[in-house]
Amino acid sequence: MSDFDLARSVTPRPIIEVGEGLGLRPDELIPYGRWKAKVSLTCLDRLSNRPRARYVLVTAINPTPLGEGKTTTSIGLAMGLCRIGHRAVVTLRQPSLGPVFGIKGGGAGGGRTQIIPQEDVNLHLTGDAHAVAASHNLLSSFVDNHLFHGNPLNLDPDRITWPRAMSVSDRALRQVRIEHTEGVSGRHAQFVITEASEVMAILALASNPTDLRQRLGRILVGLTRDGQPVTAEDLKCAGAMTALLKDAICPNLLQTLEGTPAFVHTGPFGNIAHGNCSILADAIALRCADYVVTEAGFGSELGAEKFFNIKCRVSGCNPDAAVVVITLRALKLHGGGGAVKAGKPLPPGLTGPNREALVRGVANLEQHIANVKAFGVPAVVAINAFPTDPEDELQYAREQALTVGAVAAAVSTHWADGGYGAEELARVVVAACVKPSEYAPLYAESAPIKQKIETIARRMYGAAGVRYEEQAETQIEAAAKLGFGHFPICMAKTPFSLSHEATLKGRPTGFTVPIKELRIMAGAGFLTAICSGIQLMPGLPKRPAGERIDLDPGTGQIIGLS
Repeated sequence: MSDFDLARSVTPRPIIEVGEGLGLRPDELIPYGRWKAKVSLTCLDRLSNRPRARYVLVTAINPTPLGEGKTTTSIGLAMGLCRIGHRAVVTLRQPSLGPVFGIKGGGAGGGRTQIIPQEDVNLHLTGDAHAVAASHNLLSSFVDNHLFHGNPLNLDPDRITWPRAMSVSDRALRQVRIEHTEGVSGRHAQFVITEASEVMAILALASNPTDLRQRLGRILVGLTRDGQPVTAEDLKCAGAMTALLKDAICPNLLQTLEGTPAFVHTGPFGNIAHGNCSILADAIALRCADYVVTEAGFGSELGAEKFFNIKCRVSGCNPDAAVVVITLRALKLHGGGGAVKAGKPLPPGLTGPNREALVRGVANLEQHIANVKAFGVPAVVAINAFPTDPEDELQYAREQALTVGAVAAAVSTHWADGGYGAEELARVVVAACVKPSEYAPLYAESAPIKQKIETIARRMYGAAGVRYEEQAETQIEAAAKLGFGHFPICMAKTPFSLSHEATLKGRPTGFTVPIKELRIMAGAGFLTAICSGIQLMPGLPKRPAGERIDLDPGTGQIIGLS
């Protein structure tokens, strides 16, 4: 049975019932049909005196292009915690339409660990991403309208940094030229995918509607000809942008195949944005459960590092434990067992017994465990098992995880067995949460910008150093001069290697990280350091997943989602 057929074989619980199980009142839920709802932020005041749940992050080693199952592990762990007698909630990002129609496919989980309704999660859900794109592009329109009507703020067209946004991948829009009429000069511009929009990051980091409004007002769109910042507030656009996001700020409540509550809210990418769901989804979940399981995008050096250094600084919520997801195929990939190409069969060196590659690949896991421990948080390793994985290799991976620093490790078969297959993982996570967690960010806010970048590169990636291109040097100097030097850093780099170069597998050493650009995200409250070769607007593959998606003419239901 396909994932899609399995999801449709389950009759969900009415979403009001799911909410009531969390202690949410019917008047605090805004239903979107029977199976999904937004949660009113008014519940936070009522729930503020409840004890806070244990907070568990799920991250991973550097994945193959197929992914290693962080989402399924997060869902399975939450279901496993419920099965062993705890109240658990999973909080996830909403999948991007870029990968859904591109190469990776949907992000609602798979097998017996899915969020349902699957097609809603993977497509429009409650329209939040569209609201983000509309809000973002409204500001883009205001910028060019300001130039057209005389440019009273003296905004320098060559120093405008605010792009346009689009929810699907389109490499043709990476660089565009905007042509004005009636004597106004044109200018070069670009598009970013919606999940790389600062508006998406702001929505994910806002603590309430007032904070959202203030953050949107602080967005830096460019500089004047004499080097002064121009913001969305200066353009008198922030209020209208906030109005477009009035409903989008409320987290979305859904459920797993086993009826476990799931919040799916906001979707910043893990490689080019900060890669975590909203702090509001977590804030509500943390007052409604015993355990909250949340996922960060890609490996520990990307999504988890940003979770610890950016999200936790804003939310004030400290994690109790982190789960590092591995698969045998990913370990073997990092041990030289063969290459992976989406749409192509996996090579025998990754799917069959290959102890030599497995032994070498443990080095990648060792760095990721060290990354988690660098923040003072206990690390648990979840071995996401496939049915064909050799038992002796699974046991070897478990033993090695403990040897290289994990406090516990468990083989999990959640994809095939649902919550039952994650019970062992749930038990070791509960035990890890009892251990002391001495969470602390990796660097001080007061540290210089370059020192923060180099701390991440050396500590998280194992780099020998950092090289700054001329443009990045100028932008770093400008950011400090404008008063943004205290912001944390959001690194944009490949997720497929600890380094900036996707082909460097395992645990590379001696490399130098090249920084080509630094972007000021004044509303989100961080600086994005972009490595050479990274694009903020992805492209579609030769055979996009969208080619398979359609409506069944007989039933009118969506088919072909993966």
